[in-house]
Amino acid sequence: MRGSRAAVRYAKAILEMAQASNVAEQVNGDMALIASTIKENSELNSFINSPTIKAEVKEGALNEVFASTQNITKGLFRLLLENKRFGILSLIAVEYARQFDVANDIEHATVTTAFPITAELEAKVMAKIKEFSDKKITIKNVVDPAIIGGFILRIGDKQFNASVANRLLTLKRELSN
Repeated sequence: MRGSRAAVRYAKAILEMAQASNVAEQVNGDMALIASTIKENSELNSFINSPTIKAEVKEGALNEVFASTQNITKGLFRLLLENKRFGILSLIAVEYARQFDVANDIEHATVTTAFPITAELEAKVMAKIKEFSDKKITIKNVVDPAIIGGFILRIGDKQFNASVANRLLTLKRELSN
């Protein structure tokens, strides 16, 4: 828990610096890249968290791996070097994205469909989303053939289930009563 409180403070400071320099969106892209790269690459994760590798070596490697990132992001690597906190880099990246979304009134929706989402279905989903939220919404499509048809929409802790599987389950319950 202690690491996550520190990650919140680092992310807040980085976001404030990025906003002041008008690069908050670019740094958000950097943080998404960092979070996904560390999550998908166990060698990099082990390297960053290794107590036997010198912090200077870690910073050098991060600057090489993430060479295309903003100067503010590279400044974060320098700060983590000075404070010997490379282990919380992925937590900082995830927290930055969360704070960026809050600051920009962005919410993420997950739409589960039996097949990849079509433009027509996406339009219906966006209409439904307008009933739930007045924020800027980004849609992530998850394909699950088990729902048979229709869609399941999840925004934060709200869910709207318009799947064929759900309708069949409801019908089955009604018939058994």
